[in-house]
Amino acid sequence: MDAAKRVLEPLFLLTALAFVHCKSPPNIVFILADDLGFHDIGYHDNNVVKTPNLDALAGAGVKLENYYVQPTCTPTRSQLMSGRYQIHTGLQHGIIWSAQPNCLPLEDPTVAEKLQEAGYATHVVGKWHLGFYKRACWPTNRGFNSFFGFLGGNQGYSNHISRGGGPYRFAKNWQGLDLRDNLQPAKNYSGIYSTHLFAMRAQDVIRQHDRSMPLFLYVPFQAVHGPLKVPKKYEQQYANVSIRSRRVYAGMTTCMDEAVGNITSTLKEQGLWNNTVLVFSTDNGGDTNKGSSNWPLRGGKGSHFEGGIRAVGFVSSPLLPADVRGTISRELIHVSDWFPTLVQGLAGHSLNGTNLDGFNVWNTISSRLPSPREELVYNIDPMGHRPEVCNDTRSKFSTYIRAAIRYKDWKLITGYPGSSRWIPPAESGLAPIIPDTPKGKCVWLFNITDDPSERLDRSSEQVEVVDFLLGRLQHYQETAVPVRFPDGDPDANPALHDNVWDSWE
Repeated sequence: MDAAKRVLEPLFLLTALAFVHCKSPPNIVFILADDLGFHDIGYHDNNVVKTPNLDALAGAGVKLENYYVQPTCTPTRSQLMSGRYQIHTGLQHGIIWSAQPNCLPLEDPTVAEKLQEAGYATHVVGKWHLGFYKRACWPTNRGFNSFFGFLGGNQGYSNHISRGGGPYRFAKNWQGLDLRDNLQPAKNYSGIYSTHLFAMRAQDVIRQHDRSMPLFLYVPFQAVHGPLKVPKKYEQQYANVSIRSRRVYAGMTTCMDEAVGNITSTLKEQGLWNNTVLVFSTDNGGDTNKGSSNWPLRGGKGSHFEGGIRAVGFVSSPLLPADVRGTISRELIHVSDWFPTLVQGLAGHSLNGTNLDGFNVWNTISSRLPSPREELVYNIDPMGHRPEVCNDTRSKFSTYIRAAIRYKDWKLITGYPGSSRWIPPAESGLAPIIPDTPKGKCVWLFNITDDPSERLDRSSEQVEVVDFLLGRLQHYQETAVPVRFPDGDPDANPALHDNVWDSWE
């Protein structure tokens, strides 16, 4: 454990215990949107996409405007569940494909397991995407009392069929049902749009909750991930948007916003809201090929530029002090911080038995204290690649490796950064801005506080900062575990399992 954490943990625990002293530990509802663009929420100066429920919740809570996730699905979910960087779980290289015998490592407890220890009833409704090749990897064996949703990375919104098992020739034409009610295939929901389905199940969990226990409800929506599909009544709200992908995507976002409103309304109807903390987060930046926008940030899903990793996030709760409701926090926060924040900061439970990279930031959110986090490793992926050879040899750290790190105001990217364009929202009429990147370039440095849109690369003028951050990357690389990215397994084929995606070991 980091020395600062050893010093701060007793203080954070005392604060948490004081927080819950007069009432039972708060209910926690964590809602995770999939592929929501940074620009695609009303309170980010978006006057096209309608998100009234999210805007109202954020407006009554604390908006997190220096908050980071990972560039793609599995990495963010793994860090939320484990509180650990990808480099410490072996999941450095992208997502877990459905045909891979891989999952979030079983050795470390999940946030759900620690909340169960604290006496919480724990439920997940929605997308898992943390591996399922053996039953030990499934949500109900990782700390959740119940699971309703899908195990893989994507599915049809209404037929709940997942196609393809990954980038493997033998798995190209695979398809099968990917919807579970606990361990059983859920075969009776064809034709029900998943955003509606998951909201209804989340509402059922709330209505059936045993009030003698606090509730942890994790709702990782499928929305607004592709494929682009939404019931007509939502798309029709954007009839004036001429580009179809943007029109459908906007409708999907509004549908999800409605679902969040239905969940919070049910919490209020059941008398739970006054003792509930709701966290909303995106899992990565929006996919600009599927109608989203991260404007004015650079890049998008899959990128180490801000458009891929700076998230929409907020905390809303009647339990927040009156003087912080309706405020903005610009303190540095990362998705791995939710583990200690929920377990220690909200539940008042010990972090014994964990070895976390995340920090407890509850006092940062609720009391405006400085974040205990000064540094953030986005990732170090030795299997990442550049299309051309990098020619930077200034450090022991190999700059052809795909990596990114932030220290205070400074952010360094090495290797292949992912999409580097600035892509404005489709309705703006503006053309994308395509940077002129010299061949062989593999190091970028930005002052993110002064330049959040990453327009000015300062790597050539701030050589000492570059050297310092390369040294920090080398330090973290020395702590990394080997990459877990096995080949696909033909035994995963749903045709071998009654045309249902299932474990096979």
